[in-house]
Amino acid sequence: MNTKDKIIHTSISLFNEQGERAISTNHIASHLGMSPGNLYYHFKNKEDIIRHIFALYRDHLSTHFKPINKDDDAFSHLTAYLDSLFELMWRYHFFYDNLGDILSRDAYLKQAYIDFQLELLEQVRKIIIGLRDSEMIAIDEEDAIELAHTLKLTVSFWTPYIKARRLSGTLLEQDIYHGILKVLTLFRAYSTDKSINKLNQLRDKYTELAQHAQSDI
Repeated sequence: MNTKDKIIHTSISLFNEQGERAISTNHIASHLGMSPGNLYYHFKNKEDIIRHIFALYRDHLSTHFKPINKDDDAFSHLTAYLDSLFELMWRYHFFYDNLGDILSRDAYLKQAYIDFQLELLEQVRKIIIGLRDSEMIAIDEEDAIELAHTLKLTVSFWTPYIKARRLSGTLLEQDIYHGILKVLTLFRAYSTDKSINKLNQLRDKYTELAQHAQSDI
């Protein structure tokens, strides 16, 4: 791993562990055992680091959240979608925790975020339509876009919701699985006779994973 990647991955780890607000470029440099000047050789400031992290976040979404083709196995596609959501919410949870503040400090990043969220909303809508066309869910066009918005809201605000309700303010791995269960519940509300058993299997899978994660603490 080159120095630039080390800075990015260390920043993600520190932001997640201690909160983005609490971490400065000096903290990141110290953790890596390098001088601040060496860090500034690779990144202009903390906002520059966050922009690069956002690019990783965006690439993850663009790579994993693809529309379902008519010949795809819809159940396998939904499973991969939920697994990818877990990875995303856990890896970048600091971004959700402090989203408004992060975007308010960087007009360029805020515009990039707004533009990408419009693209993502359409991608999520296409996933929903793909599930409908595969007869996994029963939903009309108008409700499809509303469900897409609700799914995005759940994912975007689940982790800060959990942390705000906990005195320690910490986030645990099982919390993400519980968030995925909330996402799955939204899909189950539109389930069909063809899909309900498979969706219940997914619910049992993530419930078991949450329990396993809790037992490891």
